[in-house]
Amino acid sequence: MSRAPLRPLARILKARARGENPDKIEAENRARRHEAMADKQRQRAEGRLLVLGLAFFCAFGLIGMRMGALASSVPEEPRASAVGNPIIGQRSDIVDRNGRILATNLQTHSLYAHPRDMIDPAHAAKGLAEIFPELDEAELLKDFEGDRRFLWIRRQISPEQMQAVHDIGSPGLLFGPREMRLYPNGPIAAHILGGASYGREGVASAEVIGVAGVERKFDGFLRDPANEGAPLQLSLDLSVQAAAEQVLTGGMSIMNAKGASSVLMDIHTGEIVSLVSLPDFDPNNRPRVATTGDQSDSPLFNRAVQGVYELGSVFKIFTTAQAMELGLVNPNTMIDTQGPLTWGRFRIRDFHDYGPELSTTDVIVESSNIGTARIAMQIGAERQRAFLGALGFLEATPLEMVEAPTGKPLLPGNWSEISTMTISYGHGLSSSPVHLAAGYAAIANGGTRVEPTLLRKPIVEVGPRVISEAVSRRSVDMLRQVVTRGTASFGEVPGYAVGGKTGTADKPRAAGGGYYDDKVISTFASVFPANDPKYVLIVTLDEPSENSGAEPRRTAGWTAVPVAAEMIRRVAPLLGLRPQVDRPQQVGVTLTSN
Repeated sequence: MSRAPLRPLARILKARARGENPDKIEAENRARRHEAMADKQRQRAEGRLLVLGLAFFCAFGLIGMRMGALASSVPEEPRASAVGNPIIGQRSDIVDRNGRILATNLQTHSLYAHPRDMIDPAHAAKGLAEIFPELDEAELLKDFEGDRRFLWIRRQISPEQMQAVHDIGSPGLLFGPREMRLYPNGPIAAHILGGASYGREGVASAEVIGVAGVERKFDGFLRDPANEGAPLQLSLDLSVQAAAEQVLTGGMSIMNAKGASSVLMDIHTGEIVSLVSLPDFDPNNRPRVATTGDQSDSPLFNRAVQGVYELGSVFKIFTTAQAMELGLVNPNTMIDTQGPLTWGRFRIRDFHDYGPELSTTDVIVESSNIGTARIAMQIGAERQRAFLGALGFLEATPLEMVEAPTGKPLLPGNWSEISTMTISYGHGLSSSPVHLAAGYAAIANGGTRVEPTLLRKPIVEVGPRVISEAVSRRSVDMLRQVVTRGTASFGEVPGYAVGGKTGTADKPRAAGGGYYDDKVISTFASVFPANDPKYVLIVTLDEPSENSGAEPRRTAGWTAVPVAAEMIRRVAPLLGLRPQVDRPQQVGVTLTSN
């Protein structure tokens, strides 16, 4: 960069020639040079101010955005996080169809000891034994004075127990954060929920894992951090479940049964609204698995899902529905009921003598084994097997429980003609109450198969067609007549038009073959309201005996039916079903004056 001279020679000579002072030229040029330097410095300062201003603007903008984000977020308490902890302690809630809590988590603490840090082991052992009576003071003292560096005292303790341990004042007694699984409703829905326990454990956290039921089936979902704590929503209704358990418990006691189960299902979606198995248990204190004896007698055994039984005459509606679908009979077709029906060395008899013949409808209403067997002979073994397979009776239920695969139906090794005849009235094939509920749902919902589910289904998925809508309507009408004038007369619930079918099956002997003479499985399979079916209810009692009369009565009409009727009476309003009361015909009134 070249600089202009302060005293240019040409101008100096001209100025002297004119008699002017040459110093003015130097002063003028010096002033211009200073102004140029000042302009340059001012531009440089303005640039720096602009950069600084932009920096302040960006900083305040970021601060404002952060403050806005904090203002719009949900306030949460700060939580301490363990960096690098491989144990996932959090577990999502389980809720019913209305969002009510079935299983949740409770923050608590564990108690462990570092014996080498204890000042007075004897005092610590004595104090712990007083707080926890199940602990042995001598054993604790032996452990504290031994070579152990670490000792679990309790996996979980209450806040009151934690404070009491604090008061002992021993530096060797320490606490760790712990999340425990809590079932606030106690035994309600115990078999569905199953229960949870601890997996991997550390002093800072513990892994809660499912051990049975939906807790184990959906263990991966419930423990997945990617779900961000989203709950698992079941199809159960907590109010309906509680009412069903209360009624079934009372019915089991009144009918002197050793066990009972019930299944309430939406016939259009397959959603199970209530599922009960008795005896039950409290998942907060889940009992140990029995190692001896009959596992089906354990309270952990789910009779509605794992229990497979010969359910008796409730199967007869499947036989008549298939025969009507095939065009072999109609509701008024007369069926030969002359007995006994002989096949080889086997004799098929009816509970009562119904005369030489009955209509197809009356075969269901009166529950004739002979009539049903003769209809099944027209159907044949191959078509019967295919039809029951279409209803889901040949495979384990796809229910979302780890126990579901164990409830696979027991089928005859050789599906012969005699098997076809006995299966038609519910003997020779064992299935679970959930299977039966799904079968009745298909019969009553217009003829399409449904898959039982324990998950909430906002969208109804129409399954494959099994029977026509016309046959479905006729079948429901037959079931309605069973209640109004047949074997289930105690099943009538005013306002709800119940339809259903009774089933009383002798229990097979555990050893030696044959059947007990005084032990039965009584079942009532019902649909309601029959004029517009929405729900199917299965009630099963194991070895019931109604003893109010001179002799014990064990048939389903005397045992399972009254229990189911009371259950419908209790749960129908909870399901939002309004009773339909027949109004008396109004009589005309004439106004007269004196």
